[in-house]
Amino acid sequence: MTVSLHREPLALAVFASGAGSNFAAICRAIDEGELQARIAVCISDRPSAGVLTLARERGISTEVISHRGEDDEVGRSILEALDRYAANFVALAGYLRKIPEVVVDAFENRMVNIHPSLLPAFGGKGMYGRRVHEAVLASGDRVSGATVHLVDNTYDTGPVVLQQSVDVSPDDTADALAARVLQVEHTLYPAALQLFASGRVVIDGRRITIRDDNTA
Repeated sequence: MTVSLHREPLALAVFASGAGSNFAAICRAIDEGELQARIAVCISDRPSAGVLTLARERGISTEVISHRGEDDEVGRSILEALDRYAANFVALAGYLRKIPEVVVDAFENRMVNIHPSLLPAFGGKGMYGRRVHEAVLASGDRVSGATVHLVDNTYDTGPVVLQQSVDVSPDDTADALAARVLQVEHTLYPAALQLFASGRVVIDGRRITIRDDNTA
């Protein structure tokens, strides 16, 4: 089955567990007219997450949803929040919890994640943040990067929407590489979201193609 999404302004639910630099990048892209979207709600699993402060400063609604219960219970809480704020698209932006299957299924082809490597390399359970960059350096690879992908029910295995590479220097540290990859993430993620907002993403099973502007 071929699906073309989304061709309407995105009402985004942005999920984050940390400081929220990708959340801030999405906000900037909206402010500058590069992303036709609004952020309906910011959801975190951590009451102290810096991203919640960023959202509140902008007058964006926030929710904290604990993952301590059973998956079904957590999933219901998330779906209730998404419905309450009329979110039609989910962007995971440094969210360190696995999304319950009931939510992934309800938002099939309408949930994306950004990962700090060129997937499928250096993905999977436990591969996030500094761990990814340390693994890249340990491998001796000369190229890393960032990936925006659709979310499915396995860590980091959903179809790739966009990728951008980052060169790895022989004298790189994990922190230096992380900083360069993060800089790429801040432009790549809003660009990927805009592709959905403008109806340019065509999904055919695991194959994703991006339509030209003049055919969207």
